[in-house]
Amino acid sequence: MRHQVTKRLPFAPEKLFDLVGDVDRYPDFVPWINGMRTWNARVDDDGVSWVDAEARVGFSFLKERFSTRVRRDPKANQIDVGLISGPFDRLRNRWIFDPDDDGSEVRFDIDFAFKSKMLDRLLQNNFELAVDRLMACFEDRARALYGQD
Repeated sequence: MRHQVTKRLPFAPEKLFDLVGDVDRYPDFVPWINGMRTWNARVDDDGVSWVDAEARVGFSFLKERFSTRVRRDPKANQIDVGLISGPFDRLRNRWIFDPDDDGSEVRFDIDFAFKSKMLDRLLQNNFELAVDRLMACFEDRARALYGQD
């Protein structure tokens, strides 16, 4: 499943980059993330940072863990996430934060498939709604942290 969302938000790209890049804080504002553990943080010579992260997620019928590698490029205002392990055949997402006249244009791309065909079919019917809810979590968090810029 693949989906792309583009939104304009009244916040500076750097603020949104920092918000999305702070994966340790996700349990504070994404209701289905019950825990987060990070390790192997590093920064390369170009200022790009990397961290490995394990998320514990829980929905009414589903409790899982999965690990990703998060690449944060502050010069490009881009965050890329790739699968290390978990219940997915594939998981990739990308956040891009571009400046515009009113703050930022945010592009979020996600592409994933569960190993379980049953889970894949279950989520397929609610996929766009789930992505919209995720985006709303980040928007609400930005408003709580930064006001209306």
